[in-house]
Amino acid sequence: MPVSLQDQLVVAISSRALFDFEEENRLFEAGDPTTYLRLQRERLDVPAAPGVAFSLVKKLLAFNTAEQQRVEVLLLSRNDPVSGMRVFRSAKAHGLDSIQRGVFTQGRDPFAYLRPLGAHLFLSANADDVTQALQLGYPAAHVFTDSRRASDSHPQEVRIAFDGDAVLFSDEAERVFQTEGLEAFQRHEQEKASQPLPDGPFKPLLAALHRLQQMELPGMRIRTALVTARSAPAHERALNTLMDWKIAVDEAMFLGGLVKGGFLREFEPDFFFDDQTGHVRNAASHVPAGHVRSGIAQEQTRKPM
Repeated sequence: MPVSLQDQLVVAISSRALFDFEEENRLFEAGDPTTYLRLQRERLDVPAAPGVAFSLVKKLLAFNTAEQQRVEVLLLSRNDPVSGMRVFRSAKAHGLDSIQRGVFTQGRDPFAYLRPLGAHLFLSANADDVTQALQLGYPAAHVFTDSRRASDSHPQEVRIAFDGDAVLFSDEAERVFQTEGLEAFQRHEQEKASQPLPDGPFKPLLAALHRLQQMELPGMRIRTALVTARSAPAHERALNTLMDWKIAVDEAMFLGGLVKGGFLREFEPDFFFDDQTGHVRNAASHVPAGHVRSGIAQEQTRKPM
């Protein structure tokens, strides 16, 4: 029978999101691909240091056992195939032997390969690839490679934090805030408190994590958090939406515009997803963070909900 990734949580990740290739990338972006390739060849047996998403990937792979593969992590990279050798060798050197699949496109757009993979998440250090992936309907985030690395305080727990509007939920309510202001937003959400918000780009990932949570798994656990600028009474529609989806989060922070970074520092996620660059930049000084390049926040600079 052909191999299938069905019923697994599928994560596609770029080389720079998984490992620290920033020195090599500076050569490439300087327009010196020949020197870049030579450096990668010279370092084939030099394991790259862990990158921003390394902790998330390592913990997710720990859900796999000899009897059952629950999580598939594969490489989806603009790197050339030779550089891909170094990525695989780095993965093996860091104990990620189960990463065995990869697509290396040598500078061409890789995001179309998300379709045959059926990915639940795409993490990339290339912002344009993330935008295209989101437009195709796949949860994707632009990894801020200068983010603080994840805490090692919770080795048996995968911790993931999500913004609400334009991430887990659509940007329907956020558009009201942007165009009509806070008072109109609060009124809009009170009037529609019992009406679930439309799906956002990261609902499929939250649903896949929820399915993994429901399995009786020894050792590893998942803990999720909703971290949003919403506050009462607008919090009700967010919670009613999750109940309608039959998906629960472990923690919810309704911050009413307070800066998120300090709260995320206390939660200690392996990754945080937000649609606003300012929130992501603030979070990145405390935790691994990625920008979800979707919704009205990409069209306007005024702070949305």
